[in-house]
Amino acid sequence: MQIYKVGGAVRDRLLGIAVTDIDRVVVGATTEEMLALGFRPVGADFPVFLHPKTGEEYALARTERKSGRGYGGFTFHASPDVTLEEDLIRRDLTINAMAEDDQQNLTDPYHGQRDLEACVLRHVSPAFAEDPLRVLRVARFAARYADLGFTVAPETLELMRQLSESGELQALTAERSWKEISRALMENQPQVFIEVLRDCGALKVLMPEVDALFGVPQPATHHPEIDTGVHTLSVLQQAARHQQPLTVRWACLLHDLGKGLTPEEQWPRHIGHESKGLKLIKAVNERFKAPKDCQELALLVGEYHTHGHRALELKPSTLLELLQSFDVYRRPQRFEEFIAACEMDARGRKGLEQTSYPQADYLRGAATAARSVAVQPLLEQGYKGPELGEAIKRERLKALKAYKESASS
Repeated sequence: MQIYKVGGAVRDRLLGIAVTDIDRVVVGATTEEMLALGFRPVGADFPVFLHPKTGEEYALARTERKSGRGYGGFTFHASPDVTLEEDLIRRDLTINAMAEDDQQNLTDPYHGQRDLEACVLRHVSPAFAEDPLRVLRVARFAARYADLGFTVAPETLELMRQLSESGELQALTAERSWKEISRALMENQPQVFIEVLRDCGALKVLMPEVDALFGVPQPATHHPEIDTGVHTLSVLQQAARHQQPLTVRWACLLHDLGKGLTPEEQWPRHIGHESKGLKLIKAVNERFKAPKDCQELALLVGEYHTHGHRALELKPSTLLELLQSFDVYRRPQRFEEFIAACEMDARGRKGLEQTSYPQADYLRGAATAARSVAVQPLLEQGYKGPELGEAIKRERLKALKAYKESASS
């Protein structure tokens, strides 16, 4: 029995990056031997075990064969005669197909170290094209290591293109796709994830609504970058630069989908794109079964982001409607995330990345003014039921009028 660290632990150590997760492969062992040593089995698909003391994962060396469509369409074979090299060749990228023993002796049959030094993401073998999830994984690694100068090898991009055209991407489950998408959006350069998916044709399969934004012009006065797709990537980049949470990044990606529906004869104007985009945002949300908080914020940002930009001009009554839509009284954090998404949208314009966004503090102040209305005095005046609701609304409107006047003076 021989035990090796494999994959990300080896890759990140060689890159000088802190190693968090350690995967281990056991060569020359049987399931019975692992159980006799006290390892606990997990997973139904292939033999993976938890160490009796540390709880870390150990997997028996295995080979795999394509047996159906999609990510799960594989038959696995694990036995003591499967070699380390046979286990490594089934992995996605050469930089993930290295192993090392306890003395850090490197086993690198597919030249992963060479590709690390050259900053290249390259597939290990033609079997790469058997697993559609790898299209998303490679795009995610491109986003993760973009800061280090990594790019996708042309021949690997070609295999990804073939996978995108094969129909295999449609076999991915919503859960597996969302796991990759959400992880990619939280990388330092999430816009690279979208760029790579677009380069290989996967974006128009997975998110045709986002793909449709490229080549759609916007008014140059407001958007010096012109192209709506380019703007969307810039907004996403700003969200990462300002370390926004996943909810905000997801909303940033989807906020302008309605502009993809504008007839060409109306370009570069996009009247009513906010409401038109809601059905598209809803469709993308449902396709990937995004978490509820991501879904809700994306829809609210899609509908109201131009309200955010025009906050200083809004009538008190419109401002109150905006605050009510976000339920700022019970869910203040969601409104804060809306403000963040609006600011990222404003900064995601060519040459305006450092622009100030006074609307943010103005909206926060408006929310504070509305929340400051006390309910108890109204109850003491005898208001109840629907009448109480109307009285609260009147007082909040009064507070917002006073707030707007003080902010203007």
